[in-house]
Amino acid sequence: MDLFEKRINNRGPLGKHQDKAHGYFMFPKLEGELSAHMKFRGKEVLTWSLNNYLALGNHPEVRKADAEGARDWGLAYPMGARMMSGESDYHNELETKLANFVGKTTGYLLNYGYPGMVSIIDAMVDRNDVIVYDSDSHACILDGVRLHMGKRFVYSHNNMESFETQLKHAKRLADSQNGGILVITEGVFGMVGDLSKLDKMVAFKKEYGFRLLVDDAHGFGTMGKTGAGTGEHYGVQDEIDIYFATFAKSMAGIGGFVASKKEIIDYLRYNMRSQVYAKSLPMPMVIGALKRLELLKTKPELREQLWKITKSLQDGLRKAGFNTGITESPVTPVYFEGEIGEATNLTVDLRENYGIFCSIVVYPVVPKGVIMLRIIPTAMHSIEDVEYTIKCFSEVNQKLRNGDYKREMPNMAD
Repeated sequence: MDLFEKRINNRGPLGKHQDKAHGYFMFPKLEGELSAHMKFRGKEVLTWSLNNYLALGNHPEVRKADAEGARDWGLAYPMGARMMSGESDYHNELETKLANFVGKTTGYLLNYGYPGMVSIIDAMVDRNDVIVYDSDSHACILDGVRLHMGKRFVYSHNNMESFETQLKHAKRLADSQNGGILVITEGVFGMVGDLSKLDKMVAFKKEYGFRLLVDDAHGFGTMGKTGAGTGEHYGVQDEIDIYFATFAKSMAGIGGFVASKKEIIDYLRYNMRSQVYAKSLPMPMVIGALKRLELLKTKPELREQLWKITKSLQDGLRKAGFNTGITESPVTPVYFEGEIGEATNLTVDLRENYGIFCSIVVYPVVPKGVIMLRIIPTAMHSIEDVEYTIKCFSEVNQKLRNGDYKREMPNMAD
């Protein structure tokens, strides 16, 4: 069979909905200044789908730093990969400050978060090493695990009995082939908002001798007394052997970093293929990230506002009878009962008639018969935004129960 014909005839689990969904449910365009209220298809919408937790994306000081970075350096500088010609004092300064903030000896700046995590996993293990990872891990972790040419064991999500069972298998195998064990988890699970049980996981380290890699993309800046992450929240930051986070969430930017002991970062610096063979993070992004980190550390009121909105939203939804699952973070899932067709009609109603834009999640991410609306509260939002959203959700939920959304999925494609 011709390869192109094969791909065109089978467009994948998401691509098969392209004809009706492109530009609306998938690849939608939010326009205007970054804020809680933006425009979608010419209409103003209350937006709950941006990971701009601390409202830094459009902060005046951040905008100024971004503009000055572009003015002073241009978008191309430094030209080349870090190892070849992409190093600068500003890159070094940022990674040092990031490492200090999360309580690690040394940090390394990454051009992008997703390939960064894939490459960390690839560099840290060989065919004799064993990986143990959470079943609900982010796609970047799963892709990194798939590159591993050795054995891997997956444990049931946040289930410590299953975790120890897989550790036993991993240790037996690793010991038999002179390998090590790398345990990988997220700090905050970005889809449903629960936290990894880091406090319980680290208790197994002495017996099983593993190293712990934590992807804290959603925890960095939001969790812990200072925002240093989920490890700080639990008081076990020192037990995290390799700490990873992206700039795409609380830092409202592009890039990421990894932090650990100096010897490990030195090793990663020379062995991470996504960094050795790809361009360095452009200088305006670095200058902007330095300002973002400064504000993250010196303006706790931004994190306080985030949690004020988060608590008001989650408490209000539960009081109104909604199921928000087991979230322990700002990530707020709201569960409804209904089929995929009902989910799309409900979403269209929210966007077109109520002016609310949030992400919709359906099977196979959640079980059949379940609709999940994923809300991301931020420091941009107001209590009025929260109250309006709960009111609208109550109305559409009643419509859902009345069967008002039981009709054919609308064609909303561009």
